[in-house]
Amino acid sequence: MMMSRYNLAALALFSACVLMACAKQSPEAPTEASNDGQAAVAADKAQDARATDVEWLKHGLDDGENRFSTLSDISDENVGDLGLAWFYDYPTNRGMEATPLIIDGVMYTTSSWSLVYAHDAVTGELLWFYDPQVPPDWAVHLCCDVVNRGVAYQDGQLFFGTIDGRLISLNAEDGSLRWDIQTTDRSRPYSITGAPRIVRDKVIIGNGGGELGVRGYVSAYNVDTGDQIWRFYTVPGNPDDGFESDAVAAAAETWGGGAWWEVGGGGTVWDSMAYDAELDLLYVGVGNGAPWNRQIRSPDGGDNLYLSSIVALKPDDGSYVWHYQTTPGETWDYTATQHMILTELSIDGEPRDVIMQAPKNGFFYVLDRATGELLSADAYATVTWASHVDLKTGRPVETADARYLDGATGPLQFPGPIGGHNWHPMSHNPDAGLVYIPAQDTPWIYKTDEAFEHRPGYWNTGTDSVPASMPDDPELKQQVLASITGTIIAWDPIAKSARWKVEHAGPWNGGMLSTAGNLLFQGNAEGEFVAYRADTGEELWSFDAQTGIVAPPVTFRKDGTQYVAIVAGWGGALALVGGEALKAGPKPNRSRLLVFKINGDAALPPAVDKQLVFNPPEQPGSEEQIAAGKAVYLQYCVMCHGDAMVSGGATPDLRALTPEKHAQWDAVVLGGLHWQNGMVGFGEQLTKEQADNIHYYAIERAQIAAKSAATESGAQGH
Repeated sequence: MMMSRYNLAALALFSACVLMACAKQSPEAPTEASNDGQAAVAADKAQDARATDVEWLKHGLDDGENRFSTLSDISDENVGDLGLAWFYDYPTNRGMEATPLIIDGVMYTTSSWSLVYAHDAVTGELLWFYDPQVPPDWAVHLCCDVVNRGVAYQDGQLFFGTIDGRLISLNAEDGSLRWDIQTTDRSRPYSITGAPRIVRDKVIIGNGGGELGVRGYVSAYNVDTGDQIWRFYTVPGNPDDGFESDAVAAAAETWGGGAWWEVGGGGTVWDSMAYDAELDLLYVGVGNGAPWNRQIRSPDGGDNLYLSSIVALKPDDGSYVWHYQTTPGETWDYTATQHMILTELSIDGEPRDVIMQAPKNGFFYVLDRATGELLSADAYATVTWASHVDLKTGRPVETADARYLDGATGPLQFPGPIGGHNWHPMSHNPDAGLVYIPAQDTPWIYKTDEAFEHRPGYWNTGTDSVPASMPDDPELKQQVLASITGTIIAWDPIAKSARWKVEHAGPWNGGMLSTAGNLLFQGNAEGEFVAYRADTGEELWSFDAQTGIVAPPVTFRKDGTQYVAIVAGWGGALALVGGEALKAGPKPNRSRLLVFKINGDAALPPAVDKQLVFNPPEQPGSEEQIAAGKAVYLQYCVMCHGDAMVSGGATPDLRALTPEKHAQWDAVVLGGLHWQNGMVGFGEQLTKEQADNIHYYAIERAQIAAKSAATESGAQGH
């Protein structure tokens, strides 16, 4: 329940534009003259090409969101000489997920709490900083950390969303405000963490909050004025109020029974979009249902459109063109908001314009992007909820016990709600013919919450299961933990199989970048930034970032030098809730921007990691009170403080509270003592007895940790 806000004292440094460690640029060596005239001309052309600035103008680099750079100055032959050019430490300590943009020698990026920064891309000098002043207590309305995935740019104007649902436009030159509009209903727990996209004179943005109870939509605003141009609702509202379009009316036919609109229905467009200029189609990825459990949300069944779907819209007016639903009747949090890539593939010997996606449900989809026709769908991760996808019907063939019905506990199921692939962007390398997926196996045991009651503004999943700590059976728990993996999958969309894999210590690793230099870059949960050979997966170079990395890298060239940049900083959904499932262990958050070049010679300061100290008080609670406290903890606290109260490192570990913090328990939990850090008071939601019971559970978890630490220390002593 405790959340950290940026350090206000550190913000005072912005007025002085403090420059962090930067390496001086080295002049390029002159090109030797050749006696062969043709070779000299070729060398001159190559030198001219290397001198050409290459920018990163859009979120996915291009409208098709391929995240493949044609730069090859840094290649598999010289990447071993890559070094840190400069870095910048942000005054925040929460998840960092942004894709930087590099335009006219300026790098624009965002940090947690929706803060925006502009740096000189070569020297690292901070040019300006913008704080949208989001209310810190809005953090309670976010499922998955106070993150932001970046800005959009057009004609000297920047656009970004805020965690409290606003869309803001700034002047790129100096960071001054152009306009600031509220895109959501502030009476509902909406948020924005995704990056906007721009199509001509429109900036497109969705929102999040499905788990907490909202109705999803995507909207277009005029880039100059901020006026709303259109809005497309992804799920139907109350039928008594009528429907906004024929497409929404058609969707309503696929919902049955209950009153889904009271919770909201879900279907938020919280991340991925792509645009095809030739077809003039905007593709949006739609999220999970609210609540997750269809038996509660839509008790008469139905596909529940447009949940878990790719929807194609006309960007001028938001009108519906086609949809493809990856998970009909979604009930497992299998979103289709994951990264979508537009490209051309040879299918059965014929060129096809396609859209590719690896959504949470574990299947890799290739669709015709003009019509939505399914061309292929094959499992890229471990999948137990469906045997396959029927290419004739386009529907998954579910296994007999996939749905957790009538209060029954389902089997250990793959994927879980973290997904076979989450938001972390893929990369499509046309040279290698591969799509690189930051994949993972994270199973779950689903069970209907028979006591479900809509709690406005809080988690409304309709399932009372959690991953690793849920099984009381130690054997089953070990089975769960042993099955959790993290992987880079080099997926061949033509062969419909993995060509090679790289195994990580655990899940929740960063997004991908591939280049024409036969390189693949990725940061990981272990705190390393790594370069691989793109055609084989061989590791070629790595850098210790001193913090877990979840964001994707970018690359650019300025004044003849190619750079690679990445935003580092541990956080996001699994970093908060992962607990023992993380496997790589808890990682500290050091929010920083890292920029590399060949022969860069800057260095990070030594990292000093704080060791957790477990010093619990005597246990005043009974076994019944502790069990009751665990149940309430799973309702209100697990998404920030971790499965089994094991923090992933981005938020305080409640097992390591000091005696002073134990004494302040009620003041923090009920009274909101730390509201400015995002930890609101739960005095209106929890009784004193419930708060006490959570405290007793925290003490029990601390005592277990203390005993384990003492045993480990004794073993090391011998």
